[in-house]
Amino acid sequence: MVELFNKGGLFMWPLLGCLVIGIAFVFERFWSLSRASINAKEFFIKIRQSLEDGGLEDAVELCANTRGPVASIFHAALLKADQGLERMEKAIEDAGSIEMAFLERGMIWLSTIISIAPLLGFLGTVSGMIRAFSAIARRGDVEPSIVAGGISEALITTAAGLAIAILIQAFYNFFASRIDRIVIDMEESSVALVDALVEMGYTEQTKGVVQNRRKSAER
Repeated sequence: MVELFNKGGLFMWPLLGCLVIGIAFVFERFWSLSRASINAKEFFIKIRQSLEDGGLEDAVELCANTRGPVASIFHAALLKADQGLERMEKAIEDAGSIEMAFLERGMIWLSTIISIAPLLGFLGTVSGMIRAFSAIARRGDVEPSIVAGGISEALITTAAGLAIAILIQAFYNFFASRIDRIVIDMEESSVALVDALVEMGYTEQTKGVVQNRRKSAER
């Protein structure tokens, strides 16, 4: 590997940089998305049970102690439940936008590396071919030993750029599918939560209940 790297010439260094940066973001995405993934159906059941047993306060506390975008959206919705259905839906929309930005953070860098790595490889190819033809021009004839170095550099950089792009593309697609799954969970769970709050009467009665509980707590 070291020998091939050295034969690849100068452009192998930026390609190596692309690989290192890409792998770093791959690990970051693995860690972030694994923390963001929860069983949305089980969590909704727990929230509904908390609403039935302890009311909004217990449900809000459960959301605050649970990581992930689904819990964050539930938390935002429950905090606005006493202000009516419209305000609650707006809170869900705003929280969803914030969580989407968090889920997609770092994906642009993976996409950039997927685009840049092959281009750097092709640039190395051009550089190698220029070196090969320059050697021919200096000697005035074509001998395999003269052009071998330039052609070798051209092929190695092209292969390295494509290999890096293929590797990072595979991870990118995997992360994109994970994000899509989390987004679907967010949408389905938020609809289910709103339906549950309407069914349980929180969107109509919550404001007075919360105010009475706040007064009791202040006493």
